[in-house]
Amino acid sequence: MMIDFALDAERREGMPPEKAIYQACLLRFRPIMMTTMAALLAGVPLAFGSGVGSELRRPLGITIIGGLIFSQMLTLYTTPVIYLFFDRLARRFTHKGERLAEPGPEPAVAQ
Repeated sequence: MMIDFALDAERREGMPPEKAIYQACLLRFRPIMMTTMAALLAGVPLAFGSGVGSELRRPLGITIIGGLIFSQMLTLYTTPVIYLFFDRLARRFTHKGERLAEPGPEPAVAQ
């Protein structure tokens, strides 16, 4: 969703990529965190529960919580970096293609 918001800001508002991804991160941070926290809190009873069979469910709860925390940190930091990397890569190839397609000086025609 961050990428979608950033591309939309670039196309509609003409923002540079750095500003567009920054704004997208600000706009999407709360919804992303709310979704992650809902899933993470669903794993808390599994990780800290007691009773019959809890020794079988505890590893699942710990894995859910740890995986969500790790993946969220990784995603929040790497998504903007990868977006900017691919944008620069696309600009580099686009500019090379434009340079090759530019017509040279017109040849002189003998009259």
